[in-house]
Amino acid sequence: MVRKKSSTPDRGFRVADQIQRDLSELIARELKDPRVGMVTIQSVEVTPDYAHAKVFFSLLAGDHQACAAALNHAAGFLRAGLFKRLHIHTVPTLHFQFDPTPQRAADMNALIAQAVASHSKNE
Repeated sequence: MVRKKSSTPDRGFRVADQIQRDLSELIARELKDPRVGMVTIQSVEVTPDYAHAKVFFSLLAGDHQACAAALNHAAGFLRAGLFKRLHIHTVPTLHFQFDPTPQRAADMNALIAQAVASHSKNE
């Protein structure tokens, strides 16, 4: 028996990408929680059965733990908003996690700039 390959092998990536775009818009326009500041959705990972989605976010300023708690508290509201926008049978349960990568990159850039400036003074 020969198994037919899926005609859309990258469907999971496309669904995750659409969730990322729609969540960014929903959080910016419809979420009124003051604990949620300037949030950027960095990436979304969807399980193969579309039951769960890990949503990685960064924060421009504020307490990332309070923001994560607020986003996870609003996950049902956001999921309902996604349900109206996405045309898929199962809208995943959302799990928000803080992604420190952008902050680490900014810290590394600052250290590099400091080292270059220090090196320039010594010459």
